[in-house]
Order: sequence, then C-alpha cells, then structure tokens
Amino acid sequence: MKTRLYRTGAAVLAALLLGGVVVYSMLNRRTLYTTTWFDLFDTVSVVKGYARSQAEWDAQMDALHDDLLHYHQLFDIYNHYDGMVNLYDVNAQAADDPVAVDEDLYRFMDWCVNTIYPLTDGATNIAAGSVLKLWHDARESAPPAPPEDEAIQQALAHISIENLQLDEQAQTVFFTDPAMSLDVGAVGKGYAVEQAAEAAEARGLDSALLNIGGNLRAIGEKANGEGRWTVGVENPWNNDPAYIQTVSLEPGYSLVISGDYQRYFEYEGVRYAHLIDLTTGYPARYCSSTAILAPSQGGGHADALSTALFCLPEAQGRAVLDAADGYEALWMYADETTAQSDGWPGHPAQ
Repeated sequence: MKTRLYRTGAAVLAALLLGGVVVYSMLNRRTLYTTTWFDLFDTVSVVKGYARSQAEWDAQMDALHDDLLHYHQLFDIYNHYDGMVNLYDVNAQAADDPVAVDEDLYRFMDWCVNTIYPLTDGATNIAAGSVLKLWHDARESAPPAPPEDEAIQQALAHISIENLQLDEQAQTVFFTDPAMSLDVGAVGKGYAVEQAAEAAEARGLDSALLNIGGNLRAIGEKANGEGRWTVGVENPWNNDPAYIQTVSLEPGYSLVISGDYQRYFEYEGVRYAHLIDLTTGYPARYCSSTAILAPSQGGGHADALSTALFCLPEAQGRAVLDAADGYEALWMYADETTAQSDGWPGHPAQ
C-alpha cells in the first residue's frame, strides 16, 4: 500500500511541476510586434521583435528611433539641424578653419579614416565626396545622364584622405584641400545601425531584427524558443525567386548587401549604379551584388566591406576580406553565377 501511495504522490507532484512549467511558459510568452519608419537614411526601416506588451515594445522602439534619427541627422550632408554640428556643417566650414565637432561624430570620422580606409584598401573613402556628388547630381537630373569625363577626372584629384585632418586633442576637423568634401553613404548607415542596436541591447531589448534599408542586424534570437532570425539575400537579377539564399543570424550578427539593382539610372542602354570605383571615378562593374556577414558588433565594418568588395576585383576583395577576421562574403555576378568565401553559411532559398 505504501508503494502505491508513493507512486501516486510522485505522479501528482510531477503533474503539478509540469503544470507549473506550462503556466509559467504561458505567462512569460511574448508577442511578435513590427514597427516601420520612413524618415531614416532615405529608406524604409522595419523592426520586428518580441515584447511582453505593446507598451514595452513602443518604449523600446521610441528610444531606438531616437538613436537612429540622431545619426541620420549627424551624417546628413544636405541639411543643417539646429543644436548640432553635422557633416553638412563640416563640409561648409572645414576648408576655412578647423571645425569643432561632438565626440560621437569625431569618433566616427576617426574610425573611418584610421580603421576603415586602410582595411578596405581605400575603396571605402569618406573623403570622396567630390566624385560622389557628381554622380548624385547625375542621378537627380532630368533626364539623368553621366557626368563629363573631364569633371570626373578633376574631382578625383580631390579625394585624398590625407587632406582630411583630425585633431584628437581639440576634437576638430580641417580640410587642407578646399575642394574636398565628405560623403559617408558607404558606411554611415551600417555604423548607425550597429551603435543603435548596441544601445537598445543595453536598454534591455533582447529579441529583435533590425532591417534599416537592407542593413540587417539581429538582437538576440526569436522569443518563445523559436530559434535564430533567418534573413534572405535579395536576388539582384530582377527575376524569381525574390531571394537566392537564406542566412541564419547568430545573436549580434549582421548581414549587409550592396548592389547595382536599386539606386541607378540608365543612359543610352547602359546602367549607371551609385557605387563608384574610386580608381576610375565611374560606377563599379565587377559584379551585380555583394553580401557581407559580420560577427557580433561588426555591422559598421560589414557596411564598409560590402561597398569595398563591390568596388574591387574579386581577388583584391578576397585579400581585404582575409584581413577582416570573422567576416564572410558572397559575390553575385551579372551572368547569375556566385562565388563565396570559405566560411559563407548561406543556403539556397526555398
């Protein structure tokens, strides 16, 4: 009789424990939310993630948006904003006198000059604004047409990174070449997304996927035991399927893609994309698209590398990638073939 009682008691205890686990799981189950913005970096931004309530999610998204908007304004080369010295102000004033900037802008520029420029063999160069402005204006003209070659060659004479003088002690920026200007479009968004994601993590956001104009950054994994965030590599050849590969992002990882299939114009049957080969001053034509997978907290580097590898021959790009420990790449070519680094983890899209 005692044996039966013991067994019955054990069964009841197990049932109670199991029930408690189920109840606990149900009470702590989180809901998937999605937020979309249209006012950041001239693109569409979508963030999806999990929270325990709409109020919790909204508070996190308000703070995340504030951080991203700060960098959007800080890196804007077309507009001034009251209350800050941004890149528009630097471009307007730094050829005359050193311009004092806040710590976050100085830190970013120092990173671009002393880390990103040498890492990418100069292919990602924030001092190339004189050339990039020519192509920006060409895209915006009606009808669009490529700049004159003479203008391109003249602009190429004013992109030397050595003429961008940073004074760490005074925290100032100065142009020794008056015709030089800055453009951080090749790297600013990735840097901003990474900084904002890390700040959100510090505030307690632990399950979200940021898609800021194609810059993808995982915060944690999906909630409720649903596993990692899975993202797609967009098809650059304008046909089905929409994605050619999928990639599973570990927490903190980023996927950044550069391509010639979104921002471009056609002139006399030739496509002119926005990604410029700074050795020629003309749009790069080595491939259709490049994708970079970055390790945790590497989103800024990934943005710079995706631009660099698009604007370099594959062999040179592989050498650049080898020097960037922990990063992987996929090259997509106009003939619809691909190449990849040894550790690239993508799988064919279903």
